[in-house]
Amino acid sequence: MPRRPDDRLHTYRAKRDPGRTPEPVPPGAPRPRGRRTGAAAAPVFVVQEHHARALHWDFRLERDGVLVSWAVPKGLPLDRGTRRLAVQTEDHPMEYAGFEGDIPTGEYGAGSVVGWDRGTYECEKWSDHEVTVVLHGERLQGRYVLIHTGDKSWIVQRTDPAVHDRQRLPAHVAPMLAVPDSLPSGAGWAFEFKWDGVRAVAYVEGGRTRLLSRNDRDVTVSYPDLRHIGEQLGSRDAVLDGEIVAFDDAGRPSFGRLQARMHVADAAKARRLAAEVPVAYLVFDLLFLDGRSLVDEPYTERRRALESLALGGPGLAVPPSFSGGGDEVMAASVEQGLEGVVAKRLDSPYRPGRRSREWVKVKRVRTQEIVVVGWAPGRGRRHDTIGALLMGLPGDEGLAYAGRVGTGFTDAALAELQRQLAPLERATPPVAGVPRPQAAGVHWVEPRLVGEVVFSERTADGRLRQPSWRGLRPDKEPGAVVLEP
Repeated sequence: MPRRPDDRLHTYRAKRDPGRTPEPVPPGAPRPRGRRTGAAAAPVFVVQEHHARALHWDFRLERDGVLVSWAVPKGLPLDRGTRRLAVQTEDHPMEYAGFEGDIPTGEYGAGSVVGWDRGTYECEKWSDHEVTVVLHGERLQGRYVLIHTGDKSWIVQRTDPAVHDRQRLPAHVAPMLAVPDSLPSGAGWAFEFKWDGVRAVAYVEGGRTRLLSRNDRDVTVSYPDLRHIGEQLGSRDAVLDGEIVAFDDAGRPSFGRLQARMHVADAAKARRLAAEVPVAYLVFDLLFLDGRSLVDEPYTERRRALESLALGGPGLAVPPSFSGGGDEVMAASVEQGLEGVVAKRLDSPYRPGRRSREWVKVKRVRTQEIVVVGWAPGRGRRHDTIGALLMGLPGDEGLAYAGRVGTGFTDAALAELQRQLAPLERATPPVAGVPRPQAAGVHWVEPRLVGEVVFSERTADGRLRQPSWRGLRPDKEPGAVVLEP
């Protein structure tokens, strides 16, 4: 059958087989709708959340019997001034306004389609270069303009103030830090398990996730398997605080396994490692949601809002929070082989970048972050590489010598240390108080790398006894290292 010159659905039908997709596929060209009066006369708009290969939102405006359509990767902006890309797609039939369902794998646009908003609109301008409309929907109400920038690309932005005051997603919220101490007693505390991983703040906007480490490094590329955090939140903007954790074969957190994922900046390598060493993001706080900062809210309110999001699934969880006595929580931590417990005041706000006694961490094992100040060559099998690292810790007058660590290294860890320490070599020690015998043959380095060790006790002169290497901490800066109890 020859194509009618006015058949605006020809491209739509050519991409779909009605026998294989649940989408509406009308057989003929669209027909102009009949005359309507009153509220029914206003043209309709719909926004559909489309979980295809990449999450996006389909924005559709009724025009001349079809739905003129754009794919908006981050969704329509809710506040004035935010500009977002919109890619024009083929016109869709009017029946698509009510479509929800799963498009099968292998079909065009495969994935889940759900309705996000629907309503009517007023058209103020419609040309090949600009479309200006006023939307009257359940979620979207306001004036929007689409500007054609070339080919299929458009820019969409809101041009009037939002109905409700909205804050923009913050670019940076420094993590709140806990004070090491004994387990607090009495009422007014919540208790959470302490996870043996790396801290990360997740910024979610328009279904996309950006991860920043505790020292503000963008580590998004290192963890492609956490991209689904944004997809699960959909159009909701949020800032989450949590821990990235790898698990061993017994299901216990393994900082050693996580080391393979922590230094990766190559996207292809990160994708390969994600299959070999998967990680999970364990969320314990919510700092921003839907245009509103929550940092001044008490812990109880932030926790309630976090749990209302119902986050979960592979690689994403909200671990439990317990009220009452902390002894039982610590006992459970020991039984499950976890790192310890963090106690948090129920009335505490979130204090960005501050170490506060409103959060108390209690470790099951003694660990200490250290600054690497030098290395000594090995012997025997390790004669051509690092035999031991020399450690520095904060002292009264800067870094003070804290001893050597020579156990706990894997071959991969030694190779990574050698690579990172080589360009940091210097002629003199960056710490005072190194005994002459322990300084012999040492390669001194600039004090820029932070690592972590487990140890048995601290001597009166500040040395760590029986230290064993756990791994580098690229998420920590030397100036942030503090003495653990």
